[in-house]
Amino acid sequence: MTKRIGIYPGTFDPITLGHADIIRRGCKLVDRLIIGVTTNPSKNPMFSPEERIAMVEREVTALGLDNVEIVGFNALLMHWAEKMGASVIVRGLRAVADFEYEYQMAGMNQQLNENIETVFLMADVSLQPIASKLVKEIALFGGEIAPFVSQSVREDVISRVSKLGRLGDL
Repeated sequence: MTKRIGIYPGTFDPITLGHADIIRRGCKLVDRLIIGVTTNPSKNPMFSPEERIAMVEREVTALGLDNVEIVGFNALLMHWAEKMGASVIVRGLRAVADFEYEYQMAGMNQQLNENIETVFLMADVSLQPIASKLVKEIALFGGEIAPFVSQSVREDVISRVSKLGRLGDL
């Protein structure tokens, strides 16, 4: 029997409770879920790829999921999905703005490989406003991020902000 492999790509800078929700739910849809930690040239990451991979590994371990693997990649998503043997791309949606972008991306990906389906999971209502970019901004201005990330990720972000200097102190 062929195993259904899904991938959940993202920058995870940092991984949030919203990401963890999509991981927890996405791994129920496939036999194996590969979380692809990637770079995005249009984003300015707070953490290195290695640090983000370690954070995601730690969070997945805390979730107790045994069919999840974390892999770093820096390639065209569809090329990487093919290399991983994936038949499904899992994407999380928070709002209408996410849908418009993700819809366009899914259409482009389908043009590249019609055998790999994109599956959208709506974020849990309580987690919909959470975005890594906003978590970083809140932390950089000295705000509390505990409602949006795990305790260990909070500590990582606070530690990094202390090295960078809070923007509110400038």
